Amino acid sequence: MRKLAVLGGVVLLVSGAVAQTNLSLPAGTALNVKLESTLATFTSKKGDSFSGRVTQPVVMDGKTVIPIGATVLGRVGRVREPRRIAGKPTIGIVPETIVLPNGERYSLAATLVDTSLRAGTDVNEEGQFKGAGHDSKDLMEMGAGTGGGMLIGGLAAGGKGALIGGAIGATATITHWLTKRRTAMLPPGTELVMELNRPMTLSSASSGQ
Repeated sequence: MRKLAVLGGVVLLVSGAVAQTNLSLPAGTALNVKLESTLATFTSKKGDSFSGRVTQPVVMDGKTVIPIGATVLGRVGRVREPRRIAGKPTIGIVPETIVLPNGERYSLAATLVDTSLRAGTDVNEEGQFKGAGHDSKDLMEMGAGTGGGMLIGGLAAGGKGALIGGAIGATATITHWLTKRRTAMLPPGTELVMELNRPMTLSSASSGQ
């Protein structure tokens, strides 16, 4: 009986090994992730870490390969906060690892393609998040600052004064906008959409049915 029990145990172990098949997710597979960290151009530095949670399961051949709750870990890439009128603040994120609920870890090569944030924000082809730059309201204020200087100068000293006033107004306005901070920020709770850059192989047994 002991030998049969041992044999039975071997059979069970073999069966369990067969059940652990590998599934390969193709490049372009989307991951929906909710950010858990605050990422901002005025606080984050290149190399800083971030984390997020998968919010929708990734299913292949009827099997859940990446379940809800899996953790995505990564680091901050490029950070740029221009102090000039042209250009947009930019922050890049680099997903590196996915940790399944059972603790298994896999290397993750993915690119950010979209976020739940709008209002002038965007994600470029390199997967970098771009915050809102100077909008039409800003440009109107800049024009008002310059025009106001011209008007005051004109009233004070005629045509020549208008030109001087305009130059003064423009200088003051541009200085104001050069010092006004424009940031790119991804607050906790932001929904991120990432796409795999290359195929990713996981065990179907480790990630559930």
